Amino acid sequence: MTNNPLPVVFGCAGPVLSDAEVRFFREVNPLGFILFGRNCLAPDQVRTLVDDLRNSIGRADAPVLIDQEGGRVSRLKPPHWPAYPAARAFGDAARADRAAALEAVRLNSMLIGLDLNAVGISVNCAPTIDVPIPGAHEMIGSRAYGPDPLLVSEMGRAVCEGLLDANVLPVIKHLPGYGRAMVDSHLALPVIAEGLDQLDATDFVPFKALASIPWGMTAHALVRSVDPDRPATLSASVIKDVIRQRIGFKGILITDDLSMNALTGHVSARVMQALAAGCDLALHCNGDMAEMESIAGVARPMSNSLLSDIDAAERMRVARTRSDIDPEWARNRVRELLGSS
Repeated sequence: MTNNPLPVVFGCAGPVLSDAEVRFFREVNPLGFILFGRNCLAPDQVRTLVDDLRNSIGRADAPVLIDQEGGRVSRLKPPHWPAYPAARAFGDAARADRAAALEAVRLNSMLIGLDLNAVGISVNCAPTIDVPIPGAHEMIGSRAYGPDPLLVSEMGRAVCEGLLDANVLPVIKHLPGYGRAMVDSHLALPVIAEGLDQLDATDFVPFKALASIPWGMTAHALVRSVDPDRPATLSASVIKDVIRQRIGFKGILITDDLSMNALTGHVSARVMQALAAGCDLALHCNGDMAEMESIAGVARPMSNSLLSDIDAAERMRVARTRSDIDPEWARNRVRELLGSS
């Protein structure tokens, strides 16, 4: 029996681990954890929580994830952390001065990464490189850089570089794209009706451009032309034929939150389906102990090859660390660049 971790990333209930959570995590050994606003009250508290999570499973390098995009998707909030602009602000600025906006978004992402690194968070679920169409649901909205796939690609790459500059791994999302979603996948299942040729020329462009990034997150969206029955997260056809082959993403594929209402059936069944379909990691965010216990009951330890990929991404994170970052200069430079564009 292997001692490898389970291929799952769990949330936790609050700002401090309960004894029951510590016992559970120690027993089941998930790969890592994800934090939300309910877990993040102040820097010292978050640092302690992150340390306690890693100590519970005995792995100091266990991935700890967060969604810190800027704008409305920010788990670390004022007054303890800065308020960062949403993606749309940089996309809008690029219309006046593309080079200035790209420099600004990279520096902004580096600053976000420094905030995360300071409290021990090693993976940021960003950039959002969905390409929204007119009339799409505001689920993405200001989280997107705009409707131009090439600009989104450039912005996404700048975000990835900025995060890596700060010793944080990026996660490109949401493969193969939420930009055409007319409903919020937290509440219902979006359906992508367009054919692959059209998607190739638009939605897939940023994901292809960033296919070498080591982590990516799926979309709970039905790609009707490929699999009319199963959302991408649960579809072997979409994962193999679209995400892996057509887009060319070879990295670690983590699901979007499997407790979202775009999916049906018990959460443990969702985990089994996602992993069987080709997702590498299952993400479960709400911290519900009963649900986590059911997931641990069906998940099996991850393969040595996947663990090797996780370790390689961690080595990339460490190797890309910069030692010459001046946060105050970077903050002033972002303000200057956005003000001039």
